[in-house]
Amino acid sequence: MNKTVLLLTVSLAVLFTGCKNQDQGLDADVEIPVSVEDLKLKSIEEFVNTTGTIYPVVDINLNSKISATYYLEKNPKTGKPWQLGDKVKAGSLIARLKDDEFVNSIKLEVQELNLEISENDLKKLESLYEKGGVTLTELKNAGANYVNARYSLENAQIQIRKTRIESPFDGVITELPFYTQGSQVESGSPIVRIMDYKTMYLDINLPEKYLTEIREGQTVRITNYTLPNDTIIGKITQLSPAINAETRTFRGSIAINNYNLLMRPGMFVKADIVTSRADSVIVIPKDIILSRQRGMTVYIVNKGVANERVIRTGLENSDEVEVIRGLNLNERVVTDGFETLSHNAKVTIIK
Repeated sequence: MNKTVLLLTVSLAVLFTGCKNQDQGLDADVEIPVSVEDLKLKSIEEFVNTTGTIYPVVDINLNSKISATYYLEKNPKTGKPWQLGDKVKAGSLIARLKDDEFVNSIKLEVQELNLEISENDLKKLESLYEKGGVTLTELKNAGANYVNARYSLENAQIQIRKTRIESPFDGVITELPFYTQGSQVESGSPIVRIMDYKTMYLDINLPEKYLTEIREGQTVRITNYTLPNDTIIGKITQLSPAINAETRTFRGSIAINNYNLLMRPGMFVKADIVTSRADSVIVIPKDIILSRQRGMTVYIVNKGVANERVIRTGLENSDEVEVIRGLNLNERVVTDGFETLSHNAKVTIIK
């Protein structure tokens, strides 16, 4: 009976040991799935980030300078009355302000005729003066009459222009208050607002620690959350040398090239000021770097095995980092699945 129990015990022990060894063998052969990226030479830029609201460089409100009857003109391109969003050219007539009494009081035709008469008189006296037919005083009086007539005509023309609301530059209508055609508008009433936002600006306040890193002429990349795939370029145009004692910041201004009109006035944007750039260097995603006692490490895959590499980094931004030591061109670095890896672990590449 004891021999039977002993034999059964030995048999179970052998069976358990065999199963354990088999499980260890299975564990040893497990390959961890990972994603890799071939290391290629790329460019990387280091940024200083800031935010703010962008404004057009050219922005004007045109108001009525007289009390008159209002008539909105038509857009020559559409044949319809001007409306919000219409593009205008310099000199485009937006609205007419009609006041016959005002126009008659200017006497434009009279001023034109007076200038013509005074100019003829001046020429005649100049000819006579050369022949000794008139005195110098008479000639100078004729010259003064001509100058006065010219100024009178110019003033009359300035007054007449008050009846025409014209765009002073190429731009876009951004505000157009509604008035009924033929209604009376008072002097000072807003007629139209026009912006040219092909070039815009962004005023910025930067922490004083960046005072030596930010310089005029540096490139700035402008983005907006509503246009995640579109980036436009700006330049640092002005920098204050003074530090605000309360906020510990210094002021600056960015000019923005918006020729495609992607950005709109009043948008809140993110501005990445490029402070450094490196070309033809090894660049890896920043989030694959592990912090170990030996330093910053990543995993590379060689012949189905993951090898741990200690690296040294250079330039970096929010997404990427330059590797200046520890990795070589064309090696395959693990970009996904590295969290559970250990040195010399077997891996299988899934992409």
